Amino acid sequence: MNDELRIAIRAVQLYAERHPRPPQVTITQAAEMLGLSRHTVSKMVRAGQFKLNRCGMIPVEQIDAALQPV
Repeated sequence: MNDELRIAIRAVQLYAERHPRPPQVTITQAAEMLGLSRHTVSKMVRAGQFKLNRCGMIPVEQIDAALQPV
């Protein structure tokens, strides 16, 4: 592995360690993560594909599951 790639990988690891992912996201944030519109994610919530928590946010685990290949 060349030096530039090793440095880039380490930089990403350090960033991830210092900026942990939030446990929950808004509908707008979920839409950005999924590459969908806010309207589409709202429809998915109404259809029961995503469940909002008590704070009205989507747990990030649901987003991760939606991003997994079938």
